[in-house]
Amino acid sequence: MGAVTLGGVLRRGALAGVAAGVAASLVAFVVVEPVIERALAVEEARTAGEPAEEALVGRATQIAGGMVAALAVAVCLALVLAVVFARVRHRLPGRTDFGRATLLAFLGFVSFALVPALKYPANPPAVGDPDTVGARTAQYLSLIAAAAAISWLAVLVRQVLVARGQSAPLAVTAGVLTGIAGYTVLMLIWPATGGELPADVPPQLIWDFRVASLAELAAMWATMGATLGLLLTPRSPRAVRPDVAATAA
Repeated sequence: MGAVTLGGVLRRGALAGVAAGVAASLVAFVVVEPVIERALAVEEARTAGEPAEEALVGRATQIAGGMVAALAVAVCLALVLAVVFARVRHRLPGRTDFGRATLLAFLGFVSFALVPALKYPANPPAVGDPDTVGARTAQYLSLIAAAAAISWLAVLVRQVLVARGQSAPLAVTAGVLTGIAGYTVLMLIWPATGGELPADVPPQLIWDFRVASLAELAAMWATMGATLGLLLTPRSPRAVRPDVAATAA
């Protein structure tokens, strides 16, 4: 990456974001939307007999808007990932930029998706108290910031041990254990969401939605890291054609 400027990294990050957004949108359309339809059916059954309120936008528009939003979020996150990669590349383990980029994306998935999903799992439309949205959003965002700090601490622990002459396996193990311990502490000390799940929403529906939502985020981060890594990987020099070599000789 030595010859790639920050602008070059950002351009590659933007392309990685587009690819990640497309991947996330496809997973959302194929996997998440059917679960949402089941949740909406529960919600409609709950309000059956009440005066129907006309929806501001139709389902098709909502689906299209959700896919566009996923694309926009992926591009924004990929640009952040590219900037962070450019700043901390020398601190990341790995022999290639592909390995470093995919590791950084994995840490992003753990910090921005996995840890928050374990503490505050996503709920389908028929679940959740609208009056607590503000408080839940604050808890969610603060947990992401704390998880990102833990991820960075794990990287630093590994780097310090390597600088002190410790073996690579020992340094990596210490970094991983630091991350696991830190994430566990966050899970224990962060406030719970509170509230009970509605009795008319099947537990299987809630579970399916949470797994599907996490799969969408996993697809986004995996595609983002792999694409950025590939775009940062220098192309192999072209093989010399036999006829050209003979002419040169």
